[in-house]
Amino acid sequence: MFSTIKSASLIGIRARLIEVEVDVSRGLPNFVVVGLADSAIRESKERIRSAIKNCGFKFPARRITVNLAPADLRKEGTALDLPAALGIIAGDLSDLGKSTFFQDYLFCGELSLDGRVKNIRGALPTALAAREMGLKGVFLPRANAAEAAAVSGIAVIAVENLLETVEIILGKRPLPEASRAFSPDPEKRKQEPDFAEVKCQQLAKRALEIAAAGNHNLLFVGPPGSGKTMLAQRLPTILPALSFNEALETTIIHSVAGLIAPGQGLLRQRPFRQPHHTISDVALIGGGTQPRPGEVTLAHNGVLFLDELPEFKRSALEVLRQPLENRSITIARAQAQAHFPADFILITAMNPCPCGHYGDQLHECNCTATQIQRYRHKISGPLLDRIDLHVEIPAVAPKELVTPAGGHGEENSPAIRKRVVRARQLQLRRQPDTGARDNASLPDRKLETYCRLDPPGRELLQFSLQRLGLSARAYSRILKVSRTIADLAGREMISATDIAEAVQFRALDRRLRF
Repeated sequence: MFSTIKSASLIGIRARLIEVEVDVSRGLPNFVVVGLADSAIRESKERIRSAIKNCGFKFPARRITVNLAPADLRKEGTALDLPAALGIIAGDLSDLGKSTFFQDYLFCGELSLDGRVKNIRGALPTALAAREMGLKGVFLPRANAAEAAAVSGIAVIAVENLLETVEIILGKRPLPEASRAFSPDPEKRKQEPDFAEVKCQQLAKRALEIAAAGNHNLLFVGPPGSGKTMLAQRLPTILPALSFNEALETTIIHSVAGLIAPGQGLLRQRPFRQPHHTISDVALIGGGTQPRPGEVTLAHNGVLFLDELPEFKRSALEVLRQPLENRSITIARAQAQAHFPADFILITAMNPCPCGHYGDQLHECNCTATQIQRYRHKISGPLLDRIDLHVEIPAVAPKELVTPAGGHGEENSPAIRKRVVRARQLQLRRQPDTGARDNASLPDRKLETYCRLDPPGRELLQFSLQRLGLSARAYSRILKVSRTIADLAGREMISATDIAEAVQFRALDRRLRF
């Protein structure tokens, strides 16, 4: 008996069609899996054997050959357990083998020894692939149903075990379908940290508002305890809510990485990733034998926060150049090539010196000039050029610390978010022909068109470039930041005031290179 069941395997963040061909024929009992399967798939033989028996079906004492086509594509994961088991059972149940479900539906799921269908990685891109192939629907583990239900136009059949799957195909049970819904979750906004909890640090708050409004990268420099991490963690609270397409993109990435909890649907909050400074290059940028997303991709549509920036390996920091410039990353391997999105806001933080107290009026610095220079030179000039805003954060005075939160009339996150959303909407309306969603991604060839300066502003910018010795990349960054500042103020023309504020956020270029 020969059967072909449609399934899928992940390549990057996309799912590709895999045809699971099962041949049950006469011969000495044997179970062979061919088609460039990884170790997890090769080990599935014992899972499948036990699942079939424990669900009350007969495991044939025959020669069983499972071919995963296309044979030249490497497959990984456990999602092919379910279709392989169905093909083997179809060798004994003729009605199952004659069913049209194998042609019209896609099957994915990991089997446990007792026949339960366990959750898998990449359920959402699998459902998208089924729709692109024109199939009627997809059979998935119940734990993945809410995630895949975001895909309209196909049926998402949530199954609990192998027996239930067979009975649905044979018509002994009705087709269950996952519910479909997407809506912002306002209750979770209330549980998030708030900018009103941050005492003082008005310049840092202003820089974060600019970063959020224009999608700009930012560097904090300040002594320990000055609030760098606290400020960075509150940036997602002033970013616009995820649109449906952004939520879909973000959920696909986290689904492929296996970070979606069982029963969870589309992600509604922007991701905030904070990797440790010991992270490897591959973990940060993505990769592996079968390319998987790294931290830069997991932060897509959100924030990537690198605390203690000089402590990261130099090689890890340098691989950030491409995603910061192109907002995407391509991982090439001999067997496959994967393209990962990486459109995020980079927030970095560092101390001014190894001990952290250089320039601190409350503590004495005991670092030598050589130590400070070596510490600061761990950050390369090209990487620093790609960070739009540089902010020096002073330590908070003791008397400010004991003042109750809100005692200085600090703005809360919803109030700041309103201005950010208004500025972003202005950018979308102004530059529809560029393909840029924000000022940071505005193409350099369009700077003259959309970043028009008044005469005093142009004169101030020219003077600043000569005085600070900034690069051409820094020039374009200043223009884009000043464009965002003007948008926050509702001005179409960039003024000298906007240029002055943008230039002050580049002052660290000179200080970090002494």
